[in-house]
Amino acid sequence: MNAEEVDKWVEQAFEARVEKFAGLIDRAKKLLNREQRLRKGSGLVRIAPQAVRSVAVIGDLHGDLESLVHILKDSDVENTDRIVFLGDYGDRGEESVEVYYLILTLKVLAGAEERVILLRGNHEGPPDMPVRPHELPLFFKKKYGTQGQELYADIKDLWEYLPYAVVVTGRYLMVHGGVPTNVTSLDDIAYARETHPSSSTFTELLWSDPIEGTGSFNSIRGAGRMFGEDITDNVLRIAGVKTIIRSHEPCEGVKVEQGGKILTLFSRKGDFNNQAAYLLLDETMLRDAKDAEELARTAARIW
Repeated sequence: MNAEEVDKWVEQAFEARVEKFAGLIDRAKKLLNREQRLRKGSGLVRIAPQAVRSVAVIGDLHGDLESLVHILKDSDVENTDRIVFLGDYGDRGEESVEVYYLILTLKVLAGAEERVILLRGNHEGPPDMPVRPHELPLFFKKKYGTQGQELYADIKDLWEYLPYAVVVTGRYLMVHGGVPTNVTSLDDIAYARETHPSSSTFTELLWSDPIEGTGSFNSIRGAGRMFGEDITDNVLRIAGVKTIIRSHEPCEGVKVEQGGKILTLFSRKGDFNNQAAYLLLDETMLRDAKDAEELARTAARIW
C-alpha cells in the first residue's frame, strides 16, 4: 500500500458500480470467514509483540473519508506490520459508503493474514442491538437506488465475520466500547458472540463506557454499562495487559481515563470534536507496555 494506491482506491470508491461493490464485499467476506475459521470461531485476534515492529490503531471513522485517507497516506502507516480499526465505519458522514469501499479494498488487497484487522463496533452490531440514528442504509440507497438496499444487506452480513477484540499479548487489549463486568477468562471475551444474548459480555464490548470511580451501572446509551476502575482492573488482570485501548466516544483525538488504564481514541472530525488521532505503536511501545498517559504523549498522531 502506498499513497498512489490509496488515491486510486478512493477514485474507485466514488465510481464503483453495484456489481463491482458487491464483488468486493464478497471477497472481503470470504477472507474474513477464512480468518475466523483459523481462529476457531474466536472473536479475539492475538498479536505477538515480538513478531511485529509496529501497529497502527484507528478509532471511529463514521464516514469521514478525508481523515481515513490522511491516515492511510502516512508513510509510517503504509509500512506498519498491522493496522487495527476499532469499528464504527459508517453513519453520520455523507461518505460512509466510500469509507466502506476503501476499508474493504484495503482489507482485500493489502490486509490478508490479519495484517488489517477490522473490529466490530456498536454501529456494526447484530439485529437485536440496533443503533440510532443509522443512516448507512439511506446512504447506500441515495447512491445506488434500490440496488443499494442489496449492498447494505451484504454489508450487514459481512459484520457477522468481524472480530471484536485484539490483544497484544502482555501489553494492550483493544475493543470498540468497553470491558465486560462479569468475565473470568479471555475466552469469555473471545467467544462473547456465541454466548449472546444470555450473557451481556458482547453488548458491553460494543457499547460500554468508562467512568471515574468504581462499580458499574446501566448506560444512558440504552445498551452496555458505565464501568469503573475496579472492573477495568479485573479485565487487565485476566487479559494480562497494562492498558485498554478503545474508541466509541468523541474526544479531541485521544482521552486518558482511570489513572492511565484506559485510552480513548477517536479518528473522525465532526460535530463533537475538532481534532482526530490515530496511534502508532512502535517497537518501544511493543517491547514494554505503556500506560494511556504515555501512549497519548508519544504514540498519538493528532491533527
